[in-house]
Amino acid sequence: MMNLAENETTEFKKTTGELKQGIISMCAILNKHRQGTLYFGIKNDGTISGQDVSEKSIRDISQSIANHLDPKIYPKITRETFNNINFIKVSFNGNDNPYFAYGRSYIRVGDEDKLLSPAELEKMILHKNIYQSKWDSTYTEFKVNELNEDTLRDFISQTELAGKRPVGFGTVNMLLSKLKLVQGDTLSFAAWHLFTDNQPVELQAAVFRGTNKTSFSDIKNFRGNIFTLFKTAVAYLNEKINWRVEFGNDMKRHEIPEVPIIALREALVNSFVHRDYNDPKSNEIAIFDDRIEIYNPGSFPAGLKPADFFKGEERSYLRNPKIAEIFYYTKDIDRWGSGFQRIEKECKKWGVQFRIKLMQHGLLVIFYRTKTEDTTQKSSQKSSQKSSQKSSQKIIKFIQDKPEITIIELAEILGVTSRAVAKQIAKLKEAGILKRIGPDKGGYWEVVEHKK
Repeated sequence: MMNLAENETTEFKKTTGELKQGIISMCAILNKHRQGTLYFGIKNDGTISGQDVSEKSIRDISQSIANHLDPKIYPKITRETFNNINFIKVSFNGNDNPYFAYGRSYIRVGDEDKLLSPAELEKMILHKNIYQSKWDSTYTEFKVNELNEDTLRDFISQTELAGKRPVGFGTVNMLLSKLKLVQGDTLSFAAWHLFTDNQPVELQAAVFRGTNKTSFSDIKNFRGNIFTLFKTAVAYLNEKINWRVEFGNDMKRHEIPEVPIIALREALVNSFVHRDYNDPKSNEIAIFDDRIEIYNPGSFPAGLKPADFFKGEERSYLRNPKIAEIFYYTKDIDRWGSGFQRIEKECKKWGVQFRIKLMQHGLLVIFYRTKTEDTTQKSSQKSSQKSSQKSSQKIIKFIQDKPEITIIELAEILGVTSRAVAKQIAKLKEAGILKRIGPDKGGYWEVVEHKK
């Protein structure tokens, strides 16, 4: 049994007498979704009424599409049969929008075809130039010797851990050539932004008091390459959000974030992969009492909205395909176009509310924080300064007694999270009191100077 219904990618026409309206619908669907299906011989309600199908009728449809739809497409036109009733199916696709039917351009809204205004058409043309220019694969005046070697080695390590090491990789130059990030010794725009420090990418991060930006408790500006800024953004959120400790059935401590880290990472990687790097505005992380906001400059694909990607039916639009490819190799992107789905899945799993908001010149992802934080965090903030020095002194004492002690062991002894211990140790190292000798595994701590 055929269950057909008109929607944003499917259009019914009773007969080929409505051929002009059918071509207009094709134009509208192509401008919105880049692919669709048109039927002749089916009523609007999905009832198959039938259509005379001959070589001439198929040829007439093909010629009308060629004459009245621009740019050219090459649809597949077939005769279909159901319950001995013949009808015509036209399957079509194209990526060269905006498309015009009979000299005018349309966009699909539900199951209707809306005439595009001059402003909407101009915006679509602008988006076409942005998304099809592949600017990040063109080359700069910067050279291979300007790469940040530590960042590049980190990238190579992550591809190996992710099991996605590029085939044919050998030396660094071989890797860069394999990924088409260099031409001779000249870097592409993608390589310049990803792996050098000599470029203008900026991340602004702040923790605000209350629910607006009138007062803040922490604010930082970070500059660097995309690869490093992404790691910095993840670390900043890990440090600033609230964590709670739970004991599971295994009787072990589990640190649970107020917003799932997978969802936060997904929002962050999307903000760097899909942003407009020709826009001087910064990527932003803003933490308020009631929410966390992640912003990136760069307008959304014309004619689409975030909801179109949640069902997984819409294909990804890559403003920066080469940058997206690099994050695919580190497994920060598993499948293009599925980022919003993963955010939704994780937030639903942990009962966290979120919203994706289209701004005039960017995209904002908002995660709403739990209310249980109010009294706990305020009281802990008052006591944290008093207990900080005592905690540091205890850490120093335990390290003096057992230099090879681990952060996890310290957390168990002190009855706090390993994250809190790591934060205290970082402060002691910064103050010149502690020093790490050897690697993380197999090394030990040295108390350089025991200051009060």
